[in-house]
Amino acid sequence: MDRHDGFREFVLARQQALMRTAYLLTGDAHQAEDLLQSVLSKVVRHWGRLARDGNPEAYIRKSLVNQYTSWRRRPRPEQPSAELTDHGASHDDATLDRIVLRQALAKLGPRQRAVIVLRFYEDLTEAQTAEALGCSIGTVKSQTHHALNRLRAIAPELAPMLTEAEIEEVAR
Repeated sequence: MDRHDGFREFVLARQQALMRTAYLLTGDAHQAEDLLQSVLSKVVRHWGRLARDGNPEAYIRKSLVNQYTSWRRRPRPEQPSAELTDHGASHDDATLDRIVLRQALAKLGPRQRAVIVLRFYEDLTEAQTAEALGCSIGTVKSQTHHALNRLRAIAPELAPMLTEAEIEEVAR
């Protein structure tokens, strides 16, 4: 039995979900691809143990967050602006909300952004999020609270959407 047995199948089956997480963390499709490739190239070395332990996706998700956080600490070369420009195209309200939310997420710190992505996009519980981030449940709760307040301040037009998110959070 090869120590990489099942890795290819796992990646093919879970690639879209992992790529979505990477994209939501980075806010850029190319950086998301780089992030996921970087993490998967490290994970493949330990695949036999991860597959045996039974939850490789949680480990990979945690690795994505850690690698993303590490990348954010490094000085980056100047990047093109991600600001929304009006090119005369009409968008529906949902599309505009997604664009505004993506821009607001980009302004959060890496930990707050990771908490929002894991809790609301990946729909992880507080305990699963705490495990993925390597912190306590209380930290997840406070980071979620602070991140939602920051999003509300950055993009007040998203307040109704954020209020719904908080109601869902309290209901869990």
